[in-house]
Amino acid sequence: MHIDWWTLALQTVNVLVLIWILARFFFRPVADIVAKRQEETNKILADAAAARDEAAAIRADAEKAHAGIGAEHDRLIAEARKLAQSEKAKLLAQSSQEIAKLRSEAEASIARDRVAAQEAIIAHASEVSIDIAQRLLARLPSKIALTAFLDGLCQELCALSSEARENFMSAAAVGHAMEVVTAAPLSKEETERVRNALKEVLGAGAAFEFRTDAALIAGIELHSRNAFVRNSWRADLDRIRKELGRDEHPVRS
Repeated sequence: MHIDWWTLALQTVNVLVLIWILARFFFRPVADIVAKRQEETNKILADAAAARDEAAAIRADAEKAHAGIGAEHDRLIAEARKLAQSEKAKLLAQSSQEIAKLRSEAEASIARDRVAAQEAIIAHASEVSIDIAQRLLARLPSKIALTAFLDGLCQELCALSSEARENFMSAAAVGHAMEVVTAAPLSKEETERVRNALKEVLGAGAAFEFRTDAALIAGIELHSRNAFVRNSWRADLDRIRKELGRDEHPVRS
């Protein structure tokens, strides 16, 4: 089994950079937002507890007054107690409804803020990752980088399912030119090297057209009429961003 250490090293650096950025810029802002919302919710609950205590104090005062007066006033006291209990129940019910409503609104607001913060952090992390990746790429000899990405592309082509591989083979069989996309223009020697490597996998009859797309950051992709294979840093970043979004928004049963 052949292990492409350059591809493994590049992908490892990319993942470590993303993990560092997320740990620095993602969890701390979200924790601050949650703490702020929790403090607001605790204040609401404390106000409700104070209201209940006040109602209990009113009831205690009414009972003390009832003990100090004669039987003549028992009926009035009973009615007053009944009224007080009714008002207390009404206040508690109203308070419970208000607390539930405020809690629901607070939770919804926290959820919206969390999603917005996550999206902003992921977007910022992607921009920073792209900048770091471009700087790392600038330090690598172009020949080494091309070798790593080309070998990885050929390995992915060989690992395709029979149906997906047939899409490329059929294009090669009818002479349809497949598109080779690279992040930077290739020299004549590099172009021939890529063409020969792909022909070894897809067959000698395969035809290719070459174009550049700086959005790839680094790497190489092969596009056919009905299929494509991506081996670029842009593809890795898109895959990682998609996985992060899936982890933060799990599907609920």
